[in-house]
Amino acid sequence: MTYSWLCYDWVLLIFFQGILLMCMSTCLKSATIPAFANETDRMALLDFKNRINKDPLQIMSSWNDSTHFCNWLGVTCSPSSKRVMVLDLEAKKLSGSIPPSIGNLTYLTGINLENNSIYGEIPQEVGRLQHLLHLNLSGNSFGGKIPTNLSYCTQLRVLDATYNNLIGQIPDHLSSLSKLVYLLLGMNNLTGSIPAWIGNISSLRALSLIQNNFQGSIPSELSRLTGLTFFQLALNNLTDTIPPLIFNISSIQVFSVTMNQLHGSLPPDVGLTLPKLKIFLGYGNDFTGPIPVSLSNASQLQSLDFGQNGLTGTVPQNLGSLQGLVRLNLNRNRLGNGKDGDLNFLSDLINCTHLEGLALGFNYFGGVLPSSITNLSTQLTYLIMAGNMIRGGIPMGIGNLVNLEILALCYNNLGGTLPNVLGKLQKLQALYLNDNKFFGPIPSSLGNLTILIMLDMENNRFEGRIPPSLGNCQHLLSLNISNNNLTGTIPKQVIGLSSLSIYLDMSQNFLVGALQFEVGNLIHLSELSLSNNRLSGKIPTTLDTCHSLERLYLEGNSFQGTIPQSLKKLRGLEEIDLSRNNFSGNIPKFLGKLMSLKHLNISYNDLEGEVPSDGIFENASQISIFGNNKLCGGVQELHLPPCARKNLRSSRKLLALKIVFPVTSMVIFVLVLLYFYLTCFNVKNSRERALTASSFEDRKLRVSYAELLKSTNGFSKKNLTGSGSFGSVYKGILSENGAIVAVKVLNLQQKGASKSFINECNVLRSIRHRNLLKIISACSSTDHEGNDFKSLIFEFMCNGSLEQWLHSKNDEQHQSKRLRFIQRLNIAVDVAYALEYLHHHCQTPIVHCDLKPSNILLDEDMVAHVGDFGLVNFLFEASNNPSKSQTLSLGLKGSIGYIPPGNFSST
Repeated sequence: MTYSWLCYDWVLLIFFQGILLMCMSTCLKSATIPAFANETDRMALLDFKNRINKDPLQIMSSWNDSTHFCNWLGVTCSPSSKRVMVLDLEAKKLSGSIPPSIGNLTYLTGINLENNSIYGEIPQEVGRLQHLLHLNLSGNSFGGKIPTNLSYCTQLRVLDATYNNLIGQIPDHLSSLSKLVYLLLGMNNLTGSIPAWIGNISSLRALSLIQNNFQGSIPSELSRLTGLTFFQLALNNLTDTIPPLIFNISSIQVFSVTMNQLHGSLPPDVGLTLPKLKIFLGYGNDFTGPIPVSLSNASQLQSLDFGQNGLTGTVPQNLGSLQGLVRLNLNRNRLGNGKDGDLNFLSDLINCTHLEGLALGFNYFGGVLPSSITNLSTQLTYLIMAGNMIRGGIPMGIGNLVNLEILALCYNNLGGTLPNVLGKLQKLQALYLNDNKFFGPIPSSLGNLTILIMLDMENNRFEGRIPPSLGNCQHLLSLNISNNNLTGTIPKQVIGLSSLSIYLDMSQNFLVGALQFEVGNLIHLSELSLSNNRLSGKIPTTLDTCHSLERLYLEGNSFQGTIPQSLKKLRGLEEIDLSRNNFSGNIPKFLGKLMSLKHLNISYNDLEGEVPSDGIFENASQISIFGNNKLCGGVQELHLPPCARKNLRSSRKLLALKIVFPVTSMVIFVLVLLYFYLTCFNVKNSRERALTASSFEDRKLRVSYAELLKSTNGFSKKNLTGSGSFGSVYKGILSENGAIVAVKVLNLQQKGASKSFINECNVLRSIRHRNLLKIISACSSTDHEGNDFKSLIFEFMCNGSLEQWLHSKNDEQHQSKRLRFIQRLNIAVDVAYALEYLHHHCQTPIVHCDLKPSNILLDEDMVAHVGDFGLVNFLFEASNNPSKSQTLSLGLKGSIGYIPPGNFSST
């Protein structure tokens, strides 16, 4: 909601910028251009053209010698000097960078590159353009710092670098730009404090620093900008109070400080001191105190948004005099007293005939829901009154609000039956009525809401059958009617609603009958909950088509038969609860093969036989099997009795097989091994090259040095993702299949690097586990200078290392992210699985020797993968030779603080 209004007010800025460019273009093209061209300008333009690497609209095709450069698209020249004065390439889908030679176009008065894909740094040579009036670089990918040489462009009126990747502080050198009218640097990564010298630019009319990382307080010096109309400091880390004198800038029309850490109260006379105010946004701060009654004097006010603060008291009734009011957001404050009369102001809002949005949710409003809400503006698109203490029922006249798209009345004390007129709100997309005291049937008229996306009605007292007409809501993504008193069977029109993708929750009701085969239509659904009903029969086999299902809750019913094999195809399942049913038979072994499964509850059924010991069954804390008295086996932590032994005759046959087969296999293996040893004894090929070729023969991918050089842009710094003691890691894209990979290049000048390469090859050719970093190929060759070159190519982990998430630096991309507890727990479990595999399930047990956060990498699903096997230790070496064990421990290398302590023991 807030952003739509911010975009609305950019129209004012774009209008004035457009006027400036139009004037320059129209006037300058009026004269005939002679044949003679200024060579300096022509060469600078051609240099610019050469820096453009993508031009889908073929704009640069006109930039050639067949026509005078003053006739090139986007170029406007002076009629007298024949020098380039305006370069306007707005929204031409260009990609490339700006060359330093831009500074040779010394007659430029306007540059407009808005909405392209220009990257790189803004060249310092721009400072040579001393006639420049208008510089618009917004909507690109410029990086680096704002060039200090811009301070030489003393005639500059417009500086717009909105929506780029600029970093650093606003240079103090820019204080010389005393004629600036627009300073627009929003949506970058700028840091530091807001410079106080901005207050000295008396000509400034628009200041936008939205969505950066500015800290500290708002400088009081900004109050000197007496002509300011646009004041936007939203989405930063600003603290303290707003300087009182800023509220005296009577020309301000847009005032936005949304999503900061500002506090204090709003001045009681703010409506008098800011009479021209149109947009007043303070959402997401810590403002306290009452809403100023004087706001009614700001007669042009269109949007008032102070949601998510600590405002108290009542809402002034005179806000109804703001006839131009379009949006009012007071969500998540402490308004109201929980008593009758709290909502009296609603009757005055009837006068706001342009009102499109009203949000009063999560306050302390009490009293009866007034029928006056039905007389609010027919343009109203959302009405949010959730999370209060409102009682009464939904007025019959609610059908008057024909443009309503969101109606949220949840978490109140509302009751009564739902009026059928709700079905007239045919533009409704979200209806939240949950956690109230509604009773009676669910109106079948809700089936008329054909574009409904969200329907939430849980925790009420609805009764009767689920109306089949809900199946008409063909755009529904989420349906929750749980914890009511609904009866009867589930209509096939509803259980087969294929649009559902978020969740379908009908739990905690009194539904009966079988689960119909139409459930197979839920191919996009993530969560299905039918728990604690009276459903019976077998689970239909069509459930296997619900490939997106992640959570399945069927507990507390009377389902019977075996656990269906159809679940085998649902590879994305994370949670399954089939407890308290009548399932029988064995526990299917495929449940242990569902790699995504994190929780399984099959307790209190009639299951029998051996409990599997693989996959999720390896961890007793992730499964629940209580109340199945015929189960046996499983991991020791389950404390189940051992499974009964088979008859003696069969056992003897099995024993014979167990003895004869391994002995025969061992003899054959020794003979084959001896043959290969004698055959290969005199082969003197490089150990590393042979190892590389044999280790990854099954990868079916050969990568040359030239391919790696190309895929990493010549091992450029832009592709560098990290470095360690033995080498560096680069991000690359293989041309053969387009795969994104991580290329680890060994620094062979570093002592031990070659040995690390051999170690990693030895390890990686013999291990494979979902929590170990997957190797794709290796390369042992020579570079373009004839030097030895060795590298390993791994699957690329897009979420970086655990180190970056736990100890991120200020300039890292994860600084705004935090690992949730469940994510930390999952990562710890993933690492434990990896180590358990290395220690106990490899042909030769392996000790990593350098396990640390930087060697734990995270894929796109935040699944952990252990990497860097350059320092591993094979345990058999130590166990077979006690003296060698001591040598290995004393010679062990690794990162201090991460080497296994046991490896330092000499006993």
